[in-house]
Amino acid sequence: MIGVAPPAYDPAAPTTANTLPVGATATVRAYVTELFRRHRRAFLLLITVNTVSVLASMVGPWLLGGLVERVTDEARELHLELTAGVFVVALAVQAVFVRQVRLRGSMLGERMLADLREDFLVRSVGLPPGVLERAGTGDLLSRITTDIDRLGNAMREAVPQLAIGVVWAALLLGGLVITAPPLAAAVLLAVPLLVVGCRWYFRRAPSAYRSESAGYAAVAAALAETVDAGRTVEAHRLGARRIELSERRIKEWTAWERYTLWLRSVLFPVINVTHVTVLASVLMVGGVFVLQGWIDVGQLTTGALIAQMLVDPVGLILRWYDELQVAQVSLARLVGVRDIEPDAGDAAVAPDGRDVQADRVHFGYLEGVDVLRKVSLEVAPGTRLALVGPSGAGKSTLGRLLAGVYAPRDGRITLGGAELSRMPAERVREHVALVNQEHHVFVGSLRDNLLLARTDADDAELWAALAAVDADDWARALDDGLDTEVGSGGVALTPAQAQQIALARLVLADPHTLVLDEATSLLDPRAARHLERSLARVLDGRTVVAIAHRLHTAHDADVIAVVENGRITELGSHDDLVTADGAYAALWRSWHG
Repeated sequence: MIGVAPPAYDPAAPTTANTLPVGATATVRAYVTELFRRHRRAFLLLITVNTVSVLASMVGPWLLGGLVERVTDEARELHLELTAGVFVVALAVQAVFVRQVRLRGSMLGERMLADLREDFLVRSVGLPPGVLERAGTGDLLSRITTDIDRLGNAMREAVPQLAIGVVWAALLLGGLVITAPPLAAAVLLAVPLLVVGCRWYFRRAPSAYRSESAGYAAVAAALAETVDAGRTVEAHRLGARRIELSERRIKEWTAWERYTLWLRSVLFPVINVTHVTVLASVLMVGGVFVLQGWIDVGQLTTGALIAQMLVDPVGLILRWYDELQVAQVSLARLVGVRDIEPDAGDAAVAPDGRDVQADRVHFGYLEGVDVLRKVSLEVAPGTRLALVGPSGAGKSTLGRLLAGVYAPRDGRITLGGAELSRMPAERVREHVALVNQEHHVFVGSLRDNLLLARTDADDAELWAALAAVDADDWARALDDGLDTEVGSGGVALTPAQAQQIALARLVLADPHTLVLDEATSLLDPRAARHLERSLARVLDGRTVVAIAHRLHTAHDADVIAVVENGRITELGSHDDLVTADGAYAALWRSWHG
């Protein structure tokens, strides 16, 4: 068959838009098997009620075939009352069990969809933070919205309906073999046409749907990144370039949309021709058999009606199998996180001490481009280390490496002699915490937002944590105190208040090593200075790595590391570095005018 060609491959476009992996066929198959194993009782119940429903639907053709046979034989007793009574009973049974089929199918679909959502969330949360950060907003957003929506229809409808269709078709074919065996072969005349058409379609559809989904992810990424960085785009006059990128992504995505639509426009006529072929072959072959005396008119009537009934389950199977092609792509994208090890760590690795060391560390976000080079650093327990330097020098990157968010490309970062990259994320978070400039207020009560750090904390500890970060005054002024709903749909908190909540979580988590990436940047200088003095009491005795953009933070540190062009160029106390009259001294003079 010749028609619309698939869009040309572009290595920068749809098919490579995502950074999280797409699940391999074996992964998807294993997950589907696991889902069916979890819900095998519900699945077997669905098959049972569907079997009863289909058998009840076959009573009508069987009764009508018998009635036609008796009329043809000019029988004196037609038994119309009995026939009508049995038919009504069968119709009632069919109606009841059809309702049960729909009910059980919907329940099964909803339960499997709930499991899928929960599994994806649990697996995603268990991934190393660096993996999620590198994935980008667009890919994550498209997986948890578009892919879940597409799977919702498949789980609610496609899986149950496909099971129903297979059982339905099998029982009808079995009924045809029993009631009119010679006619069963006539149905096979349409099979070659159906096989050829479906094989042509399903050889092209899966890859096309994958590219379509990846294309949508690319569109979502381009739009989300443009909106998130709107001020930067405007400041650098990148609007035209971002619009051009978005339009190109949309064009590539819609090209795949048109291609998949064309594939369906070829498949559906083939299915319709198959239906006509089945009925025509049964009538024509059956007519010849009746004339030859091989079957009677009653068998032909029953066979024709059952052949006509086959239209529905065959159409159902192909329709929902096509729907599953789309769903399979979304499912592969969702279960792709199962192909990532939840953590590359070794549970047996445990720190023996609190000292932090970086030994000739190299790290880069892009292949072959290092942001940090040959970085070596030792932080003794209880030390307050400040990382200073110009913007883009690599301070925040080094902080994330020391917090165990990223693993170095080369070299080692150790905590108490244990390599951070080999430790499970859960173990790392027990010892080291990162607080950066981005803070999120979750929808829920203020108490729930704080309990994320330590679920067993009581109200007295929650208020103490808020007091430690100077947040108890405004928190006590809330109408319902800790029970006040905050976030979207609740009390809107200022960025500074959100930052205080994040710091209160830090107090509750109580790690011995902290990495603060300008954690007070959203407060005005006077309030930030006051908060830092309050935090100093809480952080006393802990190891603190502070990424300082305000040099008063560096002034109070025990050790200052100056980061320039991905290297540590100076290391020492404030007084020593000012005396040395190097890069730090120049920064300090510019800070004080």
